[in-house]
Amino acid sequence: MTGFWRIICNAAALAATLAPLSGWARPLKVMTFNVRYASDEGAERWAVRRPVMVELIRRAAPDLIGTQELLQRQGDDLTRALPGYRWFGRDRRGGHDDEHMGIFYRPDRLTLIRHGDFWLSDTPDMVGSRSWGTDLPRMANWGVFETKGAERRRFLFVDTHLPHRDEDAEARDRAARLILSRLPALAQGLPVVLAGDMNARPDSAAYRTLAGAMTDAWTSAAEREGPEMTFHDFTGTPDRRIDYLFLRGFRADHIATDRWHRGATYPSDHFPVRATLSFAAGHGR
Repeated sequence: MTGFWRIICNAAALAATLAPLSGWARPLKVMTFNVRYASDEGAERWAVRRPVMVELIRRAAPDLIGTQELLQRQGDDLTRALPGYRWFGRDRRGGHDDEHMGIFYRPDRLTLIRHGDFWLSDTPDMVGSRSWGTDLPRMANWGVFETKGAERRRFLFVDTHLPHRDEDAEARDRAARLILSRLPALAQGLPVVLAGDMNARPDSAAYRTLAGAMTDAWTSAAEREGPEMTFHDFTGTPDRRIDYLFLRGFRADHIATDRWHRGATYPSDHFPVRATLSFAAGHGR
């Protein structure tokens, strides 16, 4: 090989190596994960589950995680063990002593442009408010993110946790409608990911409301992995589907119910749902 052709080949190899760094070459990886609030007692205490959850997240390496039931000490434990992540969000009473819809993200992959929250009630801008007969305040946490690289794109990520009791069916549907009503002002035309523990099965009114306005990533994904059901109560055998990723302006290339565990220890009583997403044509800016 002449010196000239060696230079040409080396340059081509270097360009191929650097290409993924110059733009948004790989899909966005997102996850929804009810992490189960920290307890210091019992077989499922946080000290036992924490290293297993850390390892699950490390293996999956999502760019964004919408969590539910997160306590501040859990969020801080996770970011200490996984320093490539940051997290944000107030708890459902407006402070940091209760459960959060904490959003984790990788700052090497994404820039947080703006963020906020609202409550699932008739007065959504009133901190800690509740309506429709629910026993606890429920809320949504959100952030607008921008991808890093030469081709930067923005999108809205929303994380929520709907009421859980059997008698809360109407409240779940009203909460779903409220979330959808807030999306236009928050997204301003950007693609949207809505993540959450909806406490609603696919035959429920809340699910029909959300799936009628957005795309269910599980049913639309090009590839699916794992069981459709997500709640397993630390048994490893799920019996209901209540955790979802809904999309607008994205397509789901792959989605998985992540069953990773270590021995008899599961990181949570829910399996997280993770997906790789691509921006749909004509969406994102």
